[in-house]
Amino acid sequence: MGSLKTILDLYKEKHNSEPLLIRSPGRVNIIGEHTDYNLGSVLPAAINKYIFIAIGKRIDDEINIYAADYTDSYSGTLSSLEKAWKLWPNYILGVINEIKKDGKNLSGVNIVFGGDIPLAVGLSSSAAITCAAAFALNQLFALGYSKLELAKIGQMSEHNFVGVNCGLMDQYVSLFGKEGHLLKLNCRTNEHQYIPYPENNIEIVLFDSNVKHHLVSSAYNERREECQKGLDLVKAQVPGVTALPDITEEMLNKYVKPVDEIAYKRCLYVIQEIDRLEKVCKDLESEDFEALGQRLFETHNGLQNLFEVSCDECDFLVETVKQDLNVLGARMMGGGFGGCTINLIYKEAVEQVTEKLRNEYKAKFNKDLKVYTATIGNGTEEVKI
Repeated sequence: MGSLKTILDLYKEKHNSEPLLIRSPGRVNIIGEHTDYNLGSVLPAAINKYIFIAIGKRIDDEINIYAADYTDSYSGTLSSLEKAWKLWPNYILGVINEIKKDGKNLSGVNIVFGGDIPLAVGLSSSAAITCAAAFALNQLFALGYSKLELAKIGQMSEHNFVGVNCGLMDQYVSLFGKEGHLLKLNCRTNEHQYIPYPENNIEIVLFDSNVKHHLVSSAYNERREECQKGLDLVKAQVPGVTALPDITEEMLNKYVKPVDEIAYKRCLYVIQEIDRLEKVCKDLESEDFEALGQRLFETHNGLQNLFEVSCDECDFLVETVKQDLNVLGARMMGGGFGGCTINLIYKEAVEQVTEKLRNEYKAKFNKDLKVYTATIGNGTEEVKI
């Protein structure tokens, strides 16, 4: 996978000039899964895995993009900007399209990008790409966008050019992330506060089920519609309700359950998850990682049985580590139907837990288990070599 130096060297080789270099992180989400587009809160953190973009201006209106990790390239023009027939260029083209729609002056660009965020495992490589592109164009052309505006450009590029109606969380944390802190984001107001993540003897470990989920074709948009349906049923009966965080379990039981069991289950999960997140913030304040870990297990149970976005492999990974006292908590992370589980494991036991789980996973599914550790880092920024 592309390192910063690889990306820089490739750019110089192709374009014989010095580019602007931007680094944009992936993220983990400790808790608050599928709450973002329902206007609840989320608790993610930027991590030390990145997309790197090298970018330079052209004097014409050509757009040349080279994806180092795919050894694949795309060429088009600013004046006849349209979606590419293959998926990967659209993350960057979508960003250019949003900026162009906003009436900003751009010229053509040369771009080389790549990174070390594993793809399609729930670490938000797609948001890292859109944020890297938005941040890079903002710097290169002195467009004057704020970080929040850049996050929204990244989000809308996915809506309009990729076809995923994602929430704002991934882009937001990719831009606002801060070393040593989780970011508590209120998705209704787009305001955040930093929650210190105490230095401790607990490692954040990601177990990759090796089941690839592609949100474009998954049930992601369907879940959004089901949550909306539940919300609409309550709104019709209760004045003042505008989003799921306004709803109580009592309201769901009264107005949604008798009408639509599926919408009821989806909304119940979201309401319970919003409550769990508040409790996790208190757990962090008192450095009670055991209580926090139990809430992760509860979230997985909700994702599996109420929101129904898990899969056999992720369920197995969570159930297996649940038996191990060295693991404080675990859950499926990301959009669903595969990807990673996030685990809080005592540092001294990571190797032992991992080795045992690799063997059991291989025996059960005949799949190799990939393992990543994550430390909490800064958001999108310019880098120098």
